[in-house]
Amino acid sequence: MVMKNYPPQFKADAVALYESRPDATIRSVAADLGINQETLRNWVRTAGASRPRGRRTQEPAQPPAPLEAENAALRKKVRELEEEREILRKAAKLFAGGDALVNPFQGVADLQRRYGVKRLCEVLGVARSSFYYWRRTAPGRAARQAGDARLAARIRVVHQESDGTYEVPRITAELREVSGEAVNHKRVARIMRAFGIEGVRLCRRHRTTISDPAAAEAPDLIGRDFTAGEPNTKYVGDITYLPIDGEKSSYLATVVDLASRRLAGWAIADHMRTDLVTDALAAPVRTRGSLAGSIMHTDHGAQYTSRSFAEACRSARVRQSMSAVGSSADNALVESFNATFKRETLQGRKSWSDEREARLDAFRWLHRYSTRRRHSPLGQRSPIVFENTLHHPPTTLAQAA
Repeated sequence: MVMKNYPPQFKADAVALYESRPDATIRSVAADLGINQETLRNWVRTAGASRPRGRRTQEPAQPPAPLEAENAALRKKVRELEEEREILRKAAKLFAGGDALVNPFQGVADLQRRYGVKRLCEVLGVARSSFYYWRRTAPGRAARQAGDARLAARIRVVHQESDGTYEVPRITAELREVSGEAVNHKRVARIMRAFGIEGVRLCRRHRTTISDPAAAEAPDLIGRDFTAGEPNTKYVGDITYLPIDGEKSSYLATVVDLASRRLAGWAIADHMRTDLVTDALAAPVRTRGSLAGSIMHTDHGAQYTSRSFAEACRSARVRQSMSAVGSSADNALVESFNATFKRETLQGRKSWSDEREARLDAFRWLHRYSTRRRHSPLGQRSPIVFENTLHHPPTTLAQAA
């Protein structure tokens, strides 16, 4: 039986997913999410979502203009296009290697006598007010650039003397101590980026598991046995981070059924507070109806050892199970799940462009994981199909609201 009451966030994400994929159809998106296509169509209609579809209706033909006037207009258009092409060809030489903001302005300055500022700004996509501001502030900018070049030379000396190991904090301190300059570390960082000066940086693994030594512990009821005879008896959970451009992150908490490999619930947020994992646990409670007597196995992260999560488990009548501290092998299945998720959604990229893109990619992939993705341990069947073969009623994956 398909779940009738969908959370508002699920509906909003389903509509957003449909809008974000111009090549998708109502039918394909509904199939990805395991819902009825008419249900999705109603949500899209209610939300007022729309996308251009098919060919536009041709407007009634207008009476043809006199031939001479039409030819004159065409000749004028050709002249404009030829001029535009000439401007772009000349400006391209200026754009070839340099600052993306200065070059268009410099192009306008160099070509303004022949084409005029207004025409150049139109072709190059530059606001005239911005160009005039750039021209007015040119002397001050040149002075700053000269000062940056002098400071860059001193930074390079310090960097070389450290065998290329110093980064911004140490170089800033060295400049302040040796030369007595009241130089700002942000300026040092900017100049180092601009001149390609880099220090040695230790790679740090992004930690999502932060243990609390004083927190209550639960026994390991799984013992690295990531199998179960029946669905809704043993679950594993974990948190992974979603890298966003600009050194930001979102966080994904998941709950996976060991019997069917079904993603029974998940929650995504821009934080790692305890309600991230309690929301993820609440999702399978709605999906399954009851988790009474089942095991919930996690690592020793502070979120899972918290009082709030323990209370959520007691409320759902779930037995808590925890892996040994620092042993990723004790939670290997969900660790593998996280790695697969990132590999298949990022597809070689290092991060998502923004939180919306990350959420929609996760929304689609996580639902497809249960509704359509084939799993070799399940005989190349999806988790939902596998559960149906065990005479368990199919339900739509619940997401934390």
